[in-house]
Amino acid sequence: MKHARFMVLGNLTEQSMDDKLKRKIMLFYVGGIINALLGLFVLIEGLSFLPPDTARTLGIIFFVFAAVDFYLPYSLKQRWLANNPGKQEQGSDPVQRP
Repeated sequence: MKHARFMVLGNLTEQSMDDKLKRKIMLFYVGGIINALLGLFVLIEGLSFLPPDTARTLGIIFFVFAAVDFYLPYSLKQRWLANNPGKQEQGSDPVQRP
């Protein structure tokens, strides 16, 4: 009885971890989009109120953070797939969109 209850709780924990992973991946994508838009804004409109070198440097920094925000979800997904090879074969990868 105790063992069965632990298995149910273990399954719930695993499912909530998958939900947390999906949420984390989506937040990285949202952050990447925001950083890219801020980088474009600084490059386009920043020249009116910032020196050109400062605007260019800030734009590059925003684009680097956007690139990191788009790379980290890929890395998290690959790490999850490496740690859960059985789920990848079953087609129940919670990270992929249906």
